[in-house]
This record gives sequence, structure tokens and C-alpha cells, in this order.
Amino acid sequence: MKAIAIPYLKTLVECVNKMVTDGYTEDFTVADGKLKSLKTEKLYSPAEVSVVNFFRFEGQSDPQDNSILYAIETSDGAKGTLIDAYGPYADENISKFMTEVEKMEKKPRSEK
Repeated sequence: MKAIAIPYLKTLVECVNKMVTDGYTEDFTVADGKLKSLKTEKLYSPAEVSVVNFFRFEGQSDPQDNSILYAIETSDGAKGTLIDAYGPYADENISKFMTEVEKMEKKPRSEK
């Protein structure tokens, strides 16, 4: 697994764009306890998933704007992102799935 060097990014959109530029082009969701590629519809168990980084974004004035972006690599080489709210607005299915993922890293950000 290659480490992702991420400069300080202030918005979710900036971060997603950087991930796509770095090859994280799959969009994922969670369905029936599995990570699902929206492009290929392939399903992955938590054991087949590595979270190589994640980023939290806090809304300035509205807790509904709190979100988290996961940079994910799968056992078959698919690379993409999964976005969820966090806090009281988090998707219960995504939260449960993420607690079952054993390979989760947080890379330090570089200030620019």
C-alpha cells in the first residue's frame, strides 16, 4: 500500500478532487454490510478493505455539514472514496461497516 501525501485541504470538494487526481476514482457506498463500488457494483467485506487515510470536515454553523471522507483501497486494487456525515447525522450502515475494517490509517497532513 502506498502512502498518500496530502497537503492541507480546506474543503471536501478540494479533497475529493485531490483523491481523484491521485487515482482514487471509484465511488463507494455501503449496502447490506458490504462496501459497494458504484461503478462496478462489486461488493467487498471489511476484511477486503483498507482505509489508507480519512479527513473530517466541520460545518461552520450547521452540524449537518459535518462530513468525513475515507480514502479506500480494496484487496483487488480498486481505489476510491466513501463520504459520510459524522456525529448524529452519520449513516448507521457506514459507521457499522467502518468499525469492522481492521486496516485503517490516518496520515499526517502537510501544511502548505
